[in-house]
Amino acid sequence: MQLKPEQIDAHLRKQLAPVYFISGDEPLRVMESADAIRTAARKQGYDEREVLTVQPGFDWDALRSEAGNLSLFSQRRIIDLRIPGGKPGAEGSKALRAFVANPPEDTLLLITAGKLDASARNGKWVQALDKAGVVMHVWPLKPHEFTRWVEQRMRRRGLQPDADAVTLLADRVEGNLLACVQEIEKLYLSLGEGVVDADTILEQVADNARYDVFALVDSALGGDAVRSVRILQGLNAEGVVSQIVVWALSREIRTLAAMAAAVASGQQAAAVVSRHRVWAARKAVVTAALQRLSPARCGMMLRHCARIDRISKGRGAGNVQDELLQLVLTLAGKQALPDSERLEQVS
Repeated sequence: MQLKPEQIDAHLRKQLAPVYFISGDEPLRVMESADAIRTAARKQGYDEREVLTVQPGFDWDALRSEAGNLSLFSQRRIIDLRIPGGKPGAEGSKALRAFVANPPEDTLLLITAGKLDASARNGKWVQALDKAGVVMHVWPLKPHEFTRWVEQRMRRRGLQPDADAVTLLADRVEGNLLACVQEIEKLYLSLGEGVVDADTILEQVADNARYDVFALVDSALGGDAVRSVRILQGLNAEGVVSQIVVWALSREIRTLAAMAAAVASGQQAAAVVSRHRVWAARKAVVTAALQRLSPARCGMMLRHCARIDRISKGRGAGNVQDELLQLVLTLAGKQALPDSERLEQVS
């Protein structure tokens, strides 16, 4: 069964499939669709979750082992399989087809992956997932769809925008869903629920960009730890939701992991960066990150992102801001700031 992201809520109110596969390069919509499935599963007693991230050298026996393991704590569980590169490879394709041919009872398999090309979407493993459960390919929103999405998102947060406000905000974020959510959250924190017009957008949105998650990502990629920490603290002070920061970082790290694996296999960094359609203005910082970060380190950071996500949702112990700080420093190539560079001493 194939569904669109906007159909997932209605589907989940009626049934819960044993297998879900979500792919695409719109991380926010992929994230929210996966979160909706997890929430629906928890309501039906799927209390345990095992996260598996496919990286270079991933042992697909781990999926087979999870399929055969009986939980001591919960009768129902979710296997959360993440494939940042999109394709599982020949061994992974075989493992996935074997899994869905004989799925374990009381186990839900949730797979999230990067964007697939046409040949991959028609592959035997995708066809097997489609036959066994639900497949969802998340496409970028078209301009008219994006404007409608912005309005719905604002109204969901309690804001009541007029048409000019919606158009202006959509133009301001240029189709970037994560940026749009960040701006809407700032509007809500600043104004509360109520009417929003174009003048409000001009006043609130145009002048609030001193700190943003994209500047944070690029500063960390470029190895500027001091500026990265300053931006992170600015985001926290401005009330930016930690999950937006985590997903902006994890999105970049997933892409970085795929590029790092390609470079480690002997491909030229410049060719890899170009193939991943990195903007010209960002090629320098991305290339700098590839020079110091191995596939293994990228995998470690992705696991760290998952841990922060659990903490932010109340399903793990720890301080979100402390964990984000450590993650940003790791991405920037430092484990701790030297005393001479501590933020409180930076003017």
